[in-house]
Amino acid sequence: MKNIATAMVKAKRSFGPALKSKTNPAFKSKYADLAACLDAVDEALLANGILMIQETSEDSTGVTVETVFIHESGEMLRCGKLHVPASKQDPQGYGSALSYARRYSLMASCGIAAEDDDGNAASKPAPKHEPAKLTESAVADYLAMIGDAESMDALKKAFGAAYKAAEHVSDAKAQAAFEQAKDKRKTHLNNEITSQA
Repeated sequence: MKNIATAMVKAKRSFGPALKSKTNPAFKSKYADLAACLDAVDEALLANGILMIQETSEDSTGVTVETVFIHESGEMLRCGKLHVPASKQDPQGYGSALSYARRYSLMASCGIAAEDDDGNAASKPAPKHEPAKLTESAVADYLAMIGDAESMDALKKAFGAAYKAAEHVSDAKAQAAFEQAKDKRKTHLNNEITSQA
């Protein structure tokens, strides 16, 4: 294995990136297709006397591929079989599985990485986005404005500004806090008016 091991190390130094030049319309993401993965390694392998082939094995449920490196010295490096089930038992399903299996067998064997278009994107749930919220300091400032309002008109303006800010980021918790503060201040102002009368 000395010759092929030495050649593989030299080839690895020249591997290029698997360019994400294709767009998956279903997930609106860029990914590196099989051609991009081959472009990233093929020239470097051949320049170092290594031929890469991908053997397929009989498979009743999908596709099984093994990437094999053959050195001009006759030494051979087998990288293990990868099985990919076909999504449908028809030519299109098997063709898709074959492309997927060849691409990922090649990337694993050569140690290169690229975005997963039909693997991770299909199997990973969409990231959950936490609802936007006002910062604690912003909420405190708005509550202070509402609580310090010296008149009904001032209260109306302070509450309006606070509520609008919370509504803009859909912060229901802040909206409820502003409602509660407004009602409390309104009651206080009404009591002051009554006592003065």
